[in-house]
Amino acid sequence: MAGREKFEDHCWKDVVPAEDLKLYETYVRETFIGPNPAVLAIDLYNVVYRGGPHSPYELEEKYPNSCGIYAHKAIEPTQAVLAAARKAGIPIIFCTKDIAPNNRPLDAISTKRRQFTPGADDYDIYHAFEVRKEDIVIRKQRASIFEGTPLRSHLALMGIRTLVVMGEATSGCVRASVVEGFSSGYHVNVVEECVFDRAPLTHKVNLFDMHHKYADVMHAEEVVEHFGKLAAAR
Repeated sequence: MAGREKFEDHCWKDVVPAEDLKLYETYVRETFIGPNPAVLAIDLYNVVYRGGPHSPYELEEKYPNSCGIYAHKAIEPTQAVLAAARKAGIPIIFCTKDIAPNNRPLDAISTKRRQFTPGADDYDIYHAFEVRKEDIVIRKQRASIFEGTPLRSHLALMGIRTLVVMGEATSGCVRASVVEGFSSGYHVNVVEECVFDRAPLTHKVNLFDMHHKYADVMHAEEVVEHFGKLAAAR
């Protein structure tokens, strides 16, 4: 597999028309994971896993923020990438929503969706993902992990040049973080099997757009293999 066929070998192939792929040929390139990477695990918090591995359409009434089956399908590949990153000594940065009282004006929100009063543990990192003492946890008020947080300082101190992005939502906080990372001069990778959204079409189209304009979308197995080589070279 080579050229455009390899570049487009991703989940959006069944929704993006052939004429659009032709139109976007100018973006076709060799993809790779850049140097000095850090993993950004975006918003892997409890609320998006509520209700279990079921369709978000079924869960909407009781769990209106759940990504259901799409969140749960991403657990295993996300665990694999995190484990490989740890073996390679790659920094891991989690983020979640800042819900501290009196921390911002009422209109300072991450999206325009209807807001709800969060439960005590809604924005804790989901139990499937261990947060270790060497990891960094950033609490953010906006969609992007960069906006109003110390992330840039942390990345500079660690000499990071590449961001390997996982988490949710593909169309929201992941995309906002990817675009800002790209705009800040980082090489950005998005791990396809480790990002998710509430609707498949939204997920696929946003991945397509990021891959062509701002990031190299990679498969989880490629990322694990690359991290394995970095671990072996330590």
